[in-house]
Amino acid sequence: MEKCPVALDTSGRDIHAEAARLREDGPATRVELPGGVLAWSINRHDVMKQVLTNPSVTKSARNHWPAFINGEIPPDWEMISWIAMDNMVTSYGKDHVRLRRLVGKAFTPRRTEAIKPRIVELANRLTDALAETPPGEVVDLRERFAYPMPARLVADLIGMSEDARAETAKVIDMMVDTTVTPQQAQAVLAGWRGAMAELIALKREQPAEDIASDLVRARDEDGSRLSEMELTDTIFAILGAGSETTINFFDNAITALITHPDQLALVTSGEVAWESVIDETLRVHSPLAHLPLRYAAADIPLGEGVTIPEGDPILVNYSAFGRDPELHGSSAGEFDVTRENKEHISFGHGPHFCLGAGIARAVAEIGLSTLFDRFPRLTLAVPEEELRPLPTFIMNGHSALPVRLDSEAARTAA
Repeated sequence: MEKCPVALDTSGRDIHAEAARLREDGPATRVELPGGVLAWSINRHDVMKQVLTNPSVTKSARNHWPAFINGEIPPDWEMISWIAMDNMVTSYGKDHVRLRRLVGKAFTPRRTEAIKPRIVELANRLTDALAETPPGEVVDLRERFAYPMPARLVADLIGMSEDARAETAKVIDMMVDTTVTPQQAQAVLAGWRGAMAELIALKREQPAEDIASDLVRARDEDGSRLSEMELTDTIFAILGAGSETTINFFDNAITALITHPDQLALVTSGEVAWESVIDETLRVHSPLAHLPLRYAAADIPLGEGVTIPEGDPILVNYSAFGRDPELHGSSAGEFDVTRENKEHISFGHGPHFCLGAGIARAVAEIGLSTLFDRFPRLTLAVPEEELRPLPTFIMNGHSALPVRLDSEAARTAA
């Protein structure tokens, strides 16, 4: 007897418990998305690797999702922005190779080294501002550090002003919210496309040394390399992917460290490297959960009598990978920077591996080390269980991160 689809919790109240239940149901489980759309959720580490490297699994709705191609998915579907994009994130085959090659030039090891002084400058400026907080006052560290640290850096990389970035950030926040209404979903799509069109127009008039200008130049010099929609959607993908995931990384890493002071001490004493903190956070608290969407370009047999039929959409749950007991044992859900095996797929796996992983790691290490050097006695201002998750099954983070900085001690140290 076929099981009824499981309605994913759009509020994201406990994505890890939900993933554990889905993992027990088999190599893939039918789930219901907003709007009654059905998909397959994958929560086992071995099946994820199998699917992410399978050439018959695609991210292109316009080529391989019959429901989208035939107009069965309405333009105001709650998750429309995730599938309507036309960029390297949603491309397939030769188009993916072409777009990835263009964008890859912006994320070379040389570019990573060149951007490090800016990362240091930004981390110092943000912690300087935090140090002005009156002693004992509660600060939302997500808003004051985790959010602006990557968001401003990525805006710099693409050449977007701070005012424009702040406006676009509101749209990105709504895009990852899986509780939005159809009307809001349409406004989100129009909002970010409009913001990118304004940026592109500016770069055509005033080109500079930034990623957006480079891509505009590639589009205008040879339109066969990049269509206008690909240009718009690719710049947005860099902005969204480069900021939202890193915001949640900082949120999760800071929370894990201040709730495990013994492990924080190992890091600040130099016994454990910041690299271990980064990978352990990405393993047990992946900033990305279910990423919409992939599609079966052919029948995908997964074993245990489960086959994903051609044309069906697929959700890979990245946050479930590192918590799979089959990979990391009974302690898979525990944060432990001394753990030997910290395998995760938070930067992706296969042909869509994150191009910005090198820059993301640099931002993470410089940001965390600067923050804890400046505020070594950082503490949560509420019990950990009172932290509210983001209202989404796409991302994994908190709506706010209230802390006390011990600012008086920080001023003395400075």
